[in-house]
Amino acid sequence: MNATSTGALLLCRADPETVRPLAHLLREQMLLVRAGEEWSALVPEGKPWNGGTEQEPEPVDRVLGGWATALAVGSTWPVLALWWDADRAGFTLAAGFRRPVGYIWLTDGTPVGEDEAMRTFAVRLGLDPVLDVQGLEELTRPDPDADAGARLRGLLAVLTRTGLTLPAGLSPCESADRLRSVAAVQRGVERVEWTGWRDAVRVELDAVESSRIGPWVRGPRARAVAAVQLAAGLPLLLWGARRRSGGWAAAGAVLLAQGALGLAYERARAGAEAS
Repeated sequence: MNATSTGALLLCRADPETVRPLAHLLREQMLLVRAGEEWSALVPEGKPWNGGTEQEPEPVDRVLGGWATALAVGSTWPVLALWWDADRAGFTLAAGFRRPVGYIWLTDGTPVGEDEAMRTFAVRLGLDPVLDVQGLEELTRPDPDADAGARLRGLLAVLTRTGLTLPAGLSPCESADRLRSVAAVQRGVERVEWTGWRDAVRVELDAVESSRIGPWVRGPRARAVAAVQLAAGLPLLLWGARRRSGGWAAAGAVLLAQGALGLAYERARAGAEAS
């Protein structure tokens, strides 16, 4: 790999229709494609880790970690972020409010993560505790013939048993431009982009009403979750803004949006019933 091969993928364990509403809230332009029966892939159209005219470059792993966390806290499905740059490659798995878990390899494939992270990874994705964990542990051992790209492909090979199937050409350690061009020609590809808070509210409510988490939509539990999201979202958003961390700022914004929408939905439904 070299500096031009920096790239990333977001893999969500849900179908595109379920992923779409929350993906809008990231406020990033992305391509959404199906990646198997139970998975979807989000491919960034831009390169926020390169920075811009008003911000400093940010490590790709930090950007992707923020995005994965933002998606996971607002959903019932896990999000796996794969990332790579000129020096390293790795993954971050986010699931709900639990602390994200990840692993890193150097470009030549040298493992520099903690073995326990792989076992936690397997548990959170419900993988086979024997066969799948053995395959994951192989990725943490020295192998002079396996570079970082081979390590990530080995990780994806284990996940094929969960139904994950990436489209041909959508492969780790390709450049961001290559990933975007491959995703753009996939059947059923969708472009996800920010269209304003009004549309975000609409798609979020549509997703809530069509979901299977009814007991958490209204009532005491829903209000408690919304309060936690608001309390956690504001400091996270402010911290991300101070650090110029787009990923963590997005996580805070999503938490705030989720909390506000949860309370608004509860009140709107109560008002409608009262009238």
